[in-house]
Amino acid sequence: MSSSSSLTQRNPITSQPNDSQEHSESVPQLRRQRSTSQRAMSQTLTSAANLANLLPTGTLLAFTLLIPVFTSNGSCDHATRVLTTVLLTLLAISCFLSSFTDSVKAEDGNVYYGFATRKGMWVFDYPDPNGLGLPDLSKYRIRIVDWIHAVLSVLVFGAVALRDKNAVSCFYPAPEQETKKVLDIVPMGVGVLCGLLFLVFPARRHGIGYPVTGDGGRR
Repeated sequence: MSSSSSLTQRNPITSQPNDSQEHSESVPQLRRQRSTSQRAMSQTLTSAANLANLLPTGTLLAFTLLIPVFTSNGSCDHATRVLTTVLLTLLAISCFLSSFTDSVKAEDGNVYYGFATRKGMWVFDYPDPNGLGLPDLSKYRIRIVDWIHAVLSVLVFGAVALRDKNAVSCFYPAPEQETKKVLDIVPMGVGVLCGLLFLVFPARRHGIGYPVTGDGGRR
């Protein structure tokens, strides 16, 4: 009886390695299939998230909230198409101008914002017009890299707009096959190129709509 009971207990145990081996072989195949089928979607979402980080949050939020209203959820007529064009132009200008804004920490511990000029920075929300209590503002003057960031921000905003289904449906309600491929490829190419250029020319300003971090290594 002891030998038969031991055999009955051993039989299920000996069959488990085969089952687990078959299961382990099926899991990698399923993972390979998933990674192949969802790779394009994952790259698109990752690239869109990275592009969004290069834009001022206020402009991006305004675009997200207003574009469905202006485009009537992608069903545009002539009037709404004109209004959508004006909206996108204003938001692009906002991205361009935001690249020249910066912030400074005064002696009172508060952070104030200003606009970079050729001579320094004009702080427009500081209570003292003489600028007492502010650090040297001449080091915040406009540089060539600021113009590069401004152009890249506009390009990034255009890439994000071309990835929005409402904006694309408004201007291209029934795109041809070649146009559709261009609308799928160009925003991703612009995003990759702008991302590389932002790595080569890193942003040192903490302007309006951008996160404020430590001051070390800003200038």
